[in-house]
Amino acid sequence: MKKAIFLLILFFGFLNGTSAQSFTDVWTPKQLMETKILSDKIQQNKMKNTFVVNIGPDAVIKKSFNAGAAKDAKNLETLKQYLKKIPKDKEVVLYCGCCPFDKCPNIRPAFKMLIDLGYKNAKLLNIPKNIKIDWIDKGYPIN
Repeated sequence: MKKAIFLLILFFGFLNGTSAQSFTDVWTPKQLMETKILSDKIQQNKMKNTFVVNIGPDAVIKKSFNAGAAKDAKNLETLKQYLKKIPKDKEVVLYCGCCPFDKCPNIRPAFKMLIDLGYKNAKLLNIPKNIKIDWIDKGYPIN
């Protein structure tokens, strides 16, 4: 009986561990862009080779394209169609900002698609909390 209980505990512990690992980041730390860097590029009009795409509920950042929330397949398709116009060596910066990274349903599918399509300079804007705290409250450029 003790062995059966031990095996059950071990089994449920394994299930819990694997489910926690299934929501992993698809980007590297090197692929994160700090908000200050993007803000400076926008303010200094150095956006010629940088394309900023909102993949969340609203395009807040100045000069960004609104693909819509990437958790929806139709918005992922909108993003894919938009990306067809952008050479794969250009810097493409995705952002959401709806919630903290670990809870965001939009950034992982969109960033994975960007990588899978072969974009060499893919970036994710580092918005760890939300767009209000990490962009708007800092006075960075908005639409």
